[in-house]
Amino acid sequence: MQIRIVTGTGTGPTPIAAYDAALAAAGVHNYNITTVSSVIPDGSTLEIVDSAPDLGPVGERLTVVEARATSGVGESGAAAGLGWTTTESDRGLFYEATGTDPERVREGVAAGLDSGRALREWTFTDERIVTEHVEGNDGSFATALVLGIYGDSEPI
Repeated sequence: MQIRIVTGTGTGPTPIAAYDAALAAAGVHNYNITTVSSVIPDGSTLEIVDSAPDLGPVGERLTVVEARATSGVGESGAAAGLGWTTTESDRGLFYEATGTDPERVREGVAAGLDSGRALREWTFTDERIVTEHVEGNDGSFATALVLGIYGDSEPI
């Protein structure tokens, strides 16, 4: 399975508007997002992309692992992080963390990956962490997100 990693930030007059703007920045605002927990299937390939390509018809479902943080009006901002660790057979784990400080978010993702590895009897060979941050402002909500998109869209 191909898993694409995308990031996005956005602002808006409501938390949902900020989220929609962040999805637009990532190229996935015309899909229905379905989140899953954390397991990467055997044989997967992961690729970091600037924006999602065309993944199918408008309105279909995208299955994702999602790290998303939204700050309120006048708050300092939002940070989201998504990390993954894989084995030689390209199975693995995602972990996500959110907050306001990108470095603390990165540390949270790393701690989660360590914990997830300790629960499994797999031999892990790789680890990556991607974070996104958006500054808050006085008049808008702000959202930062990182998504791991599993394959293409599917009909609902």
